[in-house]
Amino acid sequence: MNMNWKTRTLIIGAIAGVLAGLGAAYILIQRAEKSDDQARLTAGEGVQLGLGVLGLLRLVAGMGEKK
Repeated sequence: MNMNWKTRTLIIGAIAGVLAGLGAAYILIQRAEKSDDQARLTAGEGVQLGLGVLGLLRLVAGMGEKK
């Protein structure tokens, strides 16, 4: 199997995204179980999560740039 670098990069990124999503869901479930409630995100937490993801994407995008 001869995979080019683009395909390999996409697969690694997809696996990393799935693992990060599963980790976040696990943490959310643990938090909900401690408070005997359903797993919920508030609007503020959703905004924080979205901004965090955007920051991470900017960081990754800037990794390849030469200064």
